[in-house]
Amino acid sequence: MRKTKIANGQGFWGDSIQAPIDLITSADINYLTLDYLAEITLSIMQKQKNKNNLFGYARDFLDLINISGKLLKENKIKLITNAGGVNPFECSKALKKILVSQNINLNIGYIEGDDIYDKLDLLIKQGADLCNMDTGENIEKIRGRICSANVYIDSYEIKKALDNEADIVLAGRVTDPGLTLGPLLHEFDWKKNDYNKLASGTLAGHIIECGAQCTGGNYSKWYNVDDFINIGYPIVEVSENGNFNIIKTDNTGGLINKDTICEQILYEMGNPKKYISPDVCVDFTSFSLIDNGDNNVSISNVKGYKPTDTYKVSISYFNGYKSSGQLTISGPNALEKAKKTAEIIWGRLSNAGCSYSEKNTEFLGYNSCQRSINLKYSGSNEIVLRLSVRDDDFKKVERFGKEISPVITSGPPGITGFAGGRPKPQEVIAYWPALISKNLITTNSKIL
Repeated sequence: MRKTKIANGQGFWGDSIQAPIDLITSADINYLTLDYLAEITLSIMQKQKNKNNLFGYARDFLDLINISGKLLKENKIKLITNAGGVNPFECSKALKKILVSQNINLNIGYIEGDDIYDKLDLLIKQGADLCNMDTGENIEKIRGRICSANVYIDSYEIKKALDNEADIVLAGRVTDPGLTLGPLLHEFDWKKNDYNKLASGTLAGHIIECGAQCTGGNYSKWYNVDDFINIGYPIVEVSENGNFNIIKTDNTGGLINKDTICEQILYEMGNPKKYISPDVCVDFTSFSLIDNGDNNVSISNVKGYKPTDTYKVSISYFNGYKSSGQLTISGPNALEKAKKTAEIIWGRLSNAGCSYSEKNTEFLGYNSCQRSINLKYSGSNEIVLRLSVRDDDFKKVERFGKEISPVITSGPPGITGFAGGRPKPQEVIAYWPALISKNLITTNSKIL
């Protein structure tokens, strides 16, 4: 039975810059995937594109290709990534320029159609209501404040690009598991009604989509993980029937066992019997998982069924301004002094006529991360006080920042560590999830 190996060298924009290089140089793989996108990432890229229509993609991806393009060619590794962000075409042009300058002949495929930011009015006229999936609110509530809008498209444009001999595929907002499923569709020519195989490929992609999070990173029993310094990134070896193994390169650190894989499977799962992707719905309760030891886990008999007739849309919108400041408070009775300091600052802001849509008080070292859990507190001799606000009024948020430092000399003793200078207002970008009929979305792939 034919098999193919797919590795993931990046779980998010900002992940290890070394992991992809190590996989390209040392791993026995056919495909390398790199995941750059998250909901907030798209809004950042859209802002970049609005300022300069040549941008709007992960520019550090170009740095990687500049270093390793020749190795991709020599090792016959095809690369699939969503680094194209909201501007895959310009990303592909910039990438082509690098390859030509190094005399590297690689075909670049780019995918378009997921970015609907400029088509929102037309789509709404055509019947897309784009109501908030969580609250049911009408899109008109935020229509004038939308920053980006991207559809989680299916994996078949990746397949088409690879079918047309692309060596590097640049996508926008395909799903994270789709980066893995797309090459499998190309390799094995799975059909749209091969639901079990599609489900298996989706699960494989879901397991490796966060990089080292399935090879020992973020693992509950972290003390059992050998060598975090040289942690290996995951590889799936997938058979034509859909069964697969999760492995990593020999002589790398980290850990793959039943528990590391199960923890990643639970990540962002939702309904375990209906994990929804644009390609298929997956039953996460259906499959067999075997720990083979020696950093090797097998998964088989994944069940899937017909996908929905809608795509999910990731919409971001401007939602006012925020600011956050912090002070370190030390010495005896640090927590009590921190509480008094917070009371003073909020009181002075109130006297100045400043109320806020949202405000937050945190005592780092006491309850900021696990506020609702009744953990034993031994009375630390230092507390970091962090205060935060959000409001539509820029001037009120700006005034907040001016009330942090004065308390150093006009409050309780032991206030030090005024971190980062006076806090400044920052834009708040909020998330609006919606659904749209698949019939309204057209995607395409092209070779550059």
